[in-house]
Amino acid sequence: MKDSPTGAGSRDLLECIEEQGPWPFVTRRVYLVGEQAEQVWESRRHRKGLGKVAAGNLGGWLWAPGDLNWWIGSVFAIGSSLFALGSILLLAPSLARAWSISAGGINLIYFLGSIPFTCAAYLQLYQSANAPEPPDVVARRRRSWFGWRPRDIGWLSCALQFAGTLFFNLNTLDAMNASLTWFQQDLAVWVPDILGSILFLASGYLAFVETCHAHGAWKSRSLAWWITAINLLGCISFMLAANFAIILPGPAHPEMALLATAFTLLGALCFLLGSLLMLPETSIEATP
Repeated sequence: MKDSPTGAGSRDLLECIEEQGPWPFVTRRVYLVGEQAEQVWESRRHRKGLGKVAAGNLGGWLWAPGDLNWWIGSVFAIGSSLFALGSILLLAPSLARAWSISAGGINLIYFLGSIPFTCAAYLQLYQSANAPEPPDVVARRRRSWFGWRPRDIGWLSCALQFAGTLFFNLNTLDAMNASLTWFQQDLAVWVPDILGSILFLASGYLAFVETCHAHGAWKSRSLAWWITAINLLGCISFMLAANFAIILPGPAHPEMALLATAFTLLGALCFLLGSLLMLPETSIEATP
C-alpha cells in the first residue's frame, strides 16, 4: 500500500473502502484508486506532512530549519530541558548552591521553560489548523492562526495542549512571587498547575489514540506510537506532580514537595525524549 493521497484532479477516482479510529474520530482511511491500487491516509502523518526528508538522511533531520516539524520538536526539547534542569536543582540543593542558584532562580528556570512549551504547542496548533483535508474531501479554506476543527482529533489534541501551556505560563510566573500565603499559592500557582495538567493529559491521550487508530493498541514498530506513548507518560507524570504540589495549611509536608518535583522531572524527561524522537519521525515512512 502507498500512503500518499492523490491530487485534486483524481478525487473522483477515489473510493473509501475502510475507516478506522477511536470513536467518534476517524484516524485512518483506506482508499481504492481506480480498480486495483489502494492508498492509506493516516491523520497524524497527513497533518504533519511526514516523509519529506529522505529516510536515513541523518543530517537531514538533525538540521532541517525549513521543516515545521523540526522546529516543533526542537523548541519542545528546549522547554523540556529547562523543566528537567529546574527539577534536578530542586532535588539536588547542593548542586544549586554550587552554581549559586537560589530558589527564585530555579523558579525562573521553570518559567523560562514554559515559554518554549507554549511556542512549540502553538506551532503544532497552527499546523493542525491548516492541515489539508482527506483526499476525498474538497474544501478550500483560508489560512488560519488557530482554526476551529473540534471533530479533528489532531487539532483537538493540539488545542488542548496549547491551552494547557498557557496555564503553565501562569503557574510558573506566579510561583516566582515568594510572598504568597498558602491559600494564595494554591489559588495562583496550584490551580493553574492542575488545570494545565488536566489539559495536557487529555491532549496526550488523544495524540496517543490517534496513532493507535483505536482507544488503545500496542504498535511497537511505529515511531509515532512511541512518541505519543512517551509523551502520554509525561502527561501522567505532570498530573501526579500537580496532585502532590498542593499547599496545605499547617505544618509543611516536604515529602509531598519531593514527590511533586520527582514527577515533574520524570515528565520533563519523557517530553524531552518524545521531542527528540520527533526529529527522525520526519524521515521515516509510516507503516500502514
